[in-house]
Amino acid sequence: MRKEGISIIVIARELNVSKSAVSLWCRDILLNFQQIEKLRKQKGSVMGRWMGAESNRKKKRDAISGANNWGKQHIKKISKRELLLIATALYWSEGSKSDSTSGFIFVNSDPEMILVMKLFLVNILNIPIEEIVCSIQINRIHEKRINTVLSFWKKLLNLQNSQFRKPYYVNTKVSKVYDNYANYYGVCRLIVRRGKNLKYRMLGLIKALKRDILSG
Repeated sequence: MRKEGISIIVIARELNVSKSAVSLWCRDILLNFQQIEKLRKQKGSVMGRWMGAESNRKKKRDAISGANNWGKQHIKKISKRELLLIATALYWSEGSKSDSTSGFIFVNSDPEMILVMKLFLVNILNIPIEEIVCSIQINRIHEKRINTVLSFWKKLLNLQNSQFRKPYYVNTKVSKVYDNYANYYGVCRLIVRRGKNLKYRMLGLIKALKRDILSG
């Protein structure tokens, strides 16, 4: 219906759903000139608001596309030294640093960030993959899909069942189920066995990084 040039409000009325739902479903559909002209001919202030919203969405898409191209131009092939610097900055932000922690622990809910740290450990520091273990923290409402959650992390990190500790459930009550419920995989704690000295090495890297950046 949208590709035929029918307005959001008409589609919502025909399907008996909210305008916001239709707008979400159709946000990636780009209309051609004829379809836009068809919409122009429809009367009412709703059309004017839609045209303004469509223009803003196009500006946003163009801005994102331009930003992605800009990023590609500035970030090319990452060297081993650059990965070491990236991982050091990540550990500075999300790694265990206090005296209360006994070894290397890196914590985050972003799967790709966890994967970057794992690649750093294996490919740059030559940590045997068998020395890496994980602990997943997730709200109790996800308990019934915990096998799916664990399978996701095992596949992503290429780890064995024995390298995953018992999941830790957070018992905080939530008032609603969020839209990303089925795609949420909790917080991953990436741990290196007997990683006390490794933690000290990471702290040494952080200290050197701070000294070099802030000395000038």
